[in-house]
Amino acid sequence: MQVKIGDAAAFAGTTPRAVRHYHEIGLLPEPERGGDGRRRYGYDDMIRLLWIRKMADAGISLDDMRVAFGEARDGALDIESVLGRLEETLAAQEAAIKRRRAAVQRLQAMGSPLGLLSELVTDRLSDLPAGALRPSDLDALLVTERIFGPVGAAIQAGTFIVLATHPGLRAEEDRLEAAEAALDDGVEPGDPRVEELAGQRCAHLMALNRAIEAAGLDADDEKIFESYEAGLTGAEGAQMSVATAITKMPYDFSPARMRCVELAGRLFGAALANACSSDN
Repeated sequence: MQVKIGDAAAFAGTTPRAVRHYHEIGLLPEPERGGDGRRRYGYDDMIRLLWIRKMADAGISLDDMRVAFGEARDGALDIESVLGRLEETLAAQEAAIKRRRAAVQRLQAMGSPLGLLSELVTDRLSDLPAGALRPSDLDALLVTERIFGPVGAAIQAGTFIVLATHPGLRAEEDRLEAAEAALDDGVEPGDPRVEELAGQRCAHLMALNRAIEAAGLDADDEKIFESYEAGLTGAEGAQMSVATAITKMPYDFSPARMRCVELAGRLFGAALANACSSDN
């Protein structure tokens, strides 16, 4: 006696669509069609289908099932051949669940999207009062973590700690951001305002740097670097490169604003170098 695909699927506890998929991937041999053009499933087909469902319920992937059936001897499944891979899969799933649960717990504790960032970042910002970070701060940390990884975002978090605890510096940051945003396409890159604003941004960065050092956050930066390097596992190489990530972010800065950013960066680098040489 042979049965149609709908009856075979119902008996095995699956759907005709799933059975067709098993045929497509070579997991279940496709039976010959009857005189009416429909597939007809016999006893051996049903046994294979039942084993597929049992293995799926055990968490064995379809790829591993194909290996198991391919290595079957005298029709008997060599189930030991897939147990090792199944154990690895379950361990990976457990680790993923643990990470998700930790993220949910951080979200609950933080009460904000900050909990979605890495633990390295959220731990550093955990002492700030609720609402101390602005949505734009969180956006910046999100981008930085994507480009430079958790350690880069954790270092940047030191700047936001200073801004959140120094109203004067926050006010100057807001003023500079507004002035830089005003450098639209109607402003020429050679406009004197560009160089003037770059100098102001450099001075502000130096003030932030001094505040970071006064708060001892620079020492925390060194500890972050040390702990992060000690915990490297070798899997970090899969992260997108900095150059690639930056080119994929749709920044729409005008030429004038880009020149301001670049000039401020050069001025800040030179100022830091001078400060270091003076200290020595």
